[in-house]
Amino acid sequence: MDAYDCIATKLDIREFNSKEVPADVKLKVLEAARLTGSGMNLQHWHYLLVQETSNLKKLAEAATTGPWVADANFAVVVFTDTQYGFHLIDAGRVAQDMQLAAWNFGVASGLYTGFDQKRLRKNFAIPENIIASIAVGFGYPTRELTGKKKRKPLNELAYLEKYGNPFDKNKLT
Repeated sequence: MDAYDCIATKLDIREFNSKEVPADVKLKVLEAARLTGSGMNLQHWHYLLVQETSNLKKLAEAATTGPWVADANFAVVVFTDTQYGFHLIDAGRVAQDMQLAAWNFGVASGLYTGFDQKRLRKNFAIPENIIASIAVGFGYPTRELTGKKKRKPLNELAYLEKYGNPFDKNKLT
C-alpha cells in the first residue's frame, strides 16, 4: 500500500476477529518499531510482544484504559526511558510506525496509555526502573473498514507564514 494511502485510511479499532495474524507480519511490525527514529538516535526503548491468549488477558487486567486488548491477536508494549524529555514523543513515533506497518498488511490496531504499572511489572517480570509508555493491540477487524475519517478540514488547522494567517492551498509555491 502507498505510504500516504496507508496514513489516510488507517483507523484505530478496538474490536478484533479471531483470525490469526501471521508471524511474518508480527515480525514486520516489530522491525518497523526498531527502525523508527528517536531523539538523538538513542533508541532508548524496549518492546514486549504479547501473543498468548492468557497473557493478553493479563495485559488487559493491567490496563486502566485498554481492557479491549484481551481480544487482540497480539499486542506490543513500548517501554521508554523517562530520563529523556522526548521519551513520550518517541513512544508515539514507534506506535505510529507499527500501526502503519500492520495496516499495510490489512491488520488493524488501537492504542492505549493507561497502565497499572505495578500489576504490569508483576504479570510480565518488568524491572522496577522500567515504565510502560504505550501499548498497541493488533488484529484483523471484526467488520470491513472503509478508511473514512472524521477530520477537520486543513484550513481549520493550518496557517500560512504566520500563526492565525489563513491557509490557502492556492498560495503554495
